[in-house]
Amino acid sequence: MAATDFKDYYEILGVSKTASPDEIKKAYRKLARKYHPDLNPGDKQAEQRFKEINEANEVLSDPEKRQKYDQFGQYWKQASEGGVPPGAGLGVDGFDFGQYSNFDDFINELLGRVGGREHTGRRVYTYRTSTGPRSGFSDFEDMFGGGFGTQAPAPDTEAAITLTMSEGFHGTQKRLQLDGETINVRIPPGAKSGSRIRIKGKGQVSPFSQERGDLYLTIELMPHPFFQFDGDDIVCEVPITPDEAALGAKIKVPTPDGSVTMTLPTGVQSGQSLRLRGKGWLRPKDGRADQIVKLKIVVPKDLSTAERECYEKLRAASSFNPRAAIEEVRL
Repeated sequence: MAATDFKDYYEILGVSKTASPDEIKKAYRKLARKYHPDLNPGDKQAEQRFKEINEANEVLSDPEKRQKYDQFGQYWKQASEGGVPPGAGLGVDGFDFGQYSNFDDFINELLGRVGGREHTGRRVYTYRTSTGPRSGFSDFEDMFGGGFGTQAPAPDTEAAITLTMSEGFHGTQKRLQLDGETINVRIPPGAKSGSRIRIKGKGQVSPFSQERGDLYLTIELMPHPFFQFDGDDIVCEVPITPDEAALGAKIKVPTPDGSVTMTLPTGVQSGQSLRLRGKGWLRPKDGRADQIVKLKIVVPKDLSTAERECYEKLRAASSFNPRAAIEEVRL
């Protein structure tokens, strides 16, 4: 990565470098809601901003990634993969890594740009350790955490793909452009952030055997303005009126695959949660999880004349005092 490509994740989220995890989480949620594609349809700038916000949060919300980012800056990923960031000075046996302008230049020279492929985008090449005899690369094995043995297998490749929550739930087909190659990928229903998909024979070419490894795609789901995750369950907040809370009611509640009717018992409280069984996220081997509905009592700001009269009659007739239990509270 060139110096001009460096992204200041703290600046993107609008927080200081000493921000606490809670401050980072709060800033991320505020910006994610503001620039979410569902709230800015067709706005390419908002979509790009949303991706940057997600990328920044992914790093700064992870203590280990954040520590690497704070220590190595734009080369934090290379450091996390076991490499030596450019400019780190003399390496093993006096090898001068400072002669390279970036980490990719070092890798390309080491591998001789095999097959004319370049290390670009979000790909990360992972060389699996050979169990056979090794020769000539013992120093580099220590640096990278893996071997370049004489019979090393083809390297696997890792990449990230961002999906909407709808695409993750229903499944989708994606056409990816990686290193100038078009790859068609089928994402099965029920994919979540952190899910990995293996595509055989679409990894990097081995500089030794000329065979190709596999491609591993890691799924990242965009935040949704209504649904959130709690494990495999889905959580949402649904507003209800005071009379619905007091008298009970049947209300329509959105779920990932359409609205359902839910029965409110009498006397429900604001903040209370009800469970819709089998309406949560798809679990490939264990059916549907549940949907948790958090209730929020909402009072109308503008009352009609008839509504105001009804509320006044209710207040005159009611003996209920919600503050009775706290009237004698003292320090």
